[in-house]
Amino acid sequence: MKIIGIGKNYVSKKEDIKALKNGDQTIFLKAESTLVTNNEDVVYPSITNELAYEVELVAKIGKKGKDISLENAPSFISEIAVGIDYTAKDVLAASRENKGPWALAKGFDGASPISNFKPISDFLDLSYINFNLVINGEEKQTGNTDFMIYSFAEIIAFVSKYMTLEPGDLIFTGTPALGAGLNVKGDHLQAFIEGELLLDFKIV
Repeated sequence: MKIIGIGKNYVSKKEDIKALKNGDQTIFLKAESTLVTNNEDVVYPSITNELAYEVELVAKIGKKGKDISLENAPSFISEIAVGIDYTAKDVLAASRENKGPWALAKGFDGASPISNFKPISDFLDLSYINFNLVINGEEKQTGNTDFMIYSFAEIIAFVSKYMTLEPGDLIFTGTPALGAGLNVKGDHLQAFIEGELLLDFKIV
């Protein structure tokens, strides 16, 4: 099972999409051991002092595909969840100094808490899904897929040119342009899709 992420995929103003949509998607991979499920608490990792959160919708692949067309791409999604893509920002900064990869900064244990999944049939329009993140009772991020630079379908079509997508693969589809920040021990995170609380955990 692969965990695929896309970076810098949301805008705060829809009119910016055209200028930024140049086909150059920022794709990275995360280890399966990053997953935290069933609303279990996340242990603050010892490898960082800067644990950065980003709330994202997560698409689960339901069938095998390679070189998937844009038109057929939505049919490869079986379910959708909400998750947090964690980054160890200090680890990432150190790696970037040497032009290194993102692997350790994104791939540590606990870096991908996700909610239970909702069937794709629950979503009438993939291009208009609301989601948000509340931390300690305060809304920190709010997003709608209408503000994505690259849609679910465009991500799937692009990634499948390079690697075969298989049932169970997960795609973190990007975070809203505003509101990402740092977590500390004791923080209580709650993430919602269309107002429904799906992800609920603490940093311990």
